[in-house]
Amino acid sequence: MDNAPTIFSFFSGAGFLDLGFEKTGYNVAFVNEYHRPFMETYIHSRRVMGIPEPELGYHLCDITEFEQEAESESLSRLINRTKNEKRLVGFIGGPPCPDFSVAGKNRGQEGENGRLSATYIDLICKQKPDFFLFENVKGLWRTTKHRAFYEEMKTKLHRCGYLTTERLINSIEYGAPQQRERIILIGFQKSVLKNLGIKLDAGQSLTDIFPWEEHLKYRIDDINAMPWPGMEPFLEEGEREKPEGISEELTADYWFKKNDVENHPNAHQYFTPRAGLAKFLVIPEGDDSKKSYKRLHRWRPSPTVAYGNNEVHLHPYKARRLSVAEALALQSLPKEYELPPAITLSNAFKTVGNGVPYEAAKGIAETILDFLKVD
Repeated sequence: MDNAPTIFSFFSGAGFLDLGFEKTGYNVAFVNEYHRPFMETYIHSRRVMGIPEPELGYHLCDITEFEQEAESESLSRLINRTKNEKRLVGFIGGPPCPDFSVAGKNRGQEGENGRLSATYIDLICKQKPDFFLFENVKGLWRTTKHRAFYEEMKTKLHRCGYLTTERLINSIEYGAPQQRERIILIGFQKSVLKNLGIKLDAGQSLTDIFPWEEHLKYRIDDINAMPWPGMEPFLEEGEREKPEGISEELTADYWFKKNDVENHPNAHQYFTPRAGLAKFLVIPEGDDSKKSYKRLHRWRPSPTVAYGNNEVHLHPYKARRLSVAEALALQSLPKEYELPPAITLSNAFKTVGNGVPYEAAKGIAETILDFLKVD
């Protein structure tokens, strides 16, 4: 795509969000991540898939370094050079979110990670990309004590010339096999919209014209109305017939088979208990009612792929925890995506659980392209 927007990615993690943008035609040119295992995974996965290195490089550093004078000027030069080449510049990023998660630290804007959200917004206001994407947990948007902080960030963006639109998305709507709600905030410089001939009528907001639903594959009401199976006795290596009336491509087992997880490079990476397997043999298939030791059902979507805070997800019909390969499949990644073989199990599952599901990333990227009328 000759006139594809150029992306500066922050809090890139292992690049699930970036990959969705790359595969949609964007040029992901600048990659910033602080946690070395995430960056190493990002680099490894792109090499394996044959994706060229970002033209403006990998930047392993804390985002706050870009507030310092020398780094700020360097970033400004890269952005101005890109804009001078008549390319649209977009920032994308999902700052670490435990401080806004009820299941996490819930410290809000005062937490170490919470402050990074404000830093990202400040960076956007200072560097003025043509558009941006901000992703975070729904707690930032829905929890009263965090919502005020969220609205302050939006007010700051509006003062800096951005029009914004937001949506609480569920990744399953885009075809990922998991229930995962996230707030997505997208903004465009008013001058950019004017140059592109995108106009708001009197009384209209950006949300009124932004095509949020254009690339949804499913409606959440339709998904909830499907006759998903409930809990059933655990059958080790047993067969279970697919129920009528459900969407197979939203199920865990469909993605396990689609990604050939048993032959994937990360297939044999999973935690094994120090004690016996007794607990693994008694939890019913589909019993995800507790915070820990959730057993997936093969013919249902997965709960949110998150493996921190003592969350343990069990395989539907094997007496073990999920493998890294299976977790990647539940994040709807292409089967060619893999983690470095030497990565520790803790870092592997943290890497996978922190990412944006690939199908959701791709759908959002396509939606922005449609809006910008880029083809």
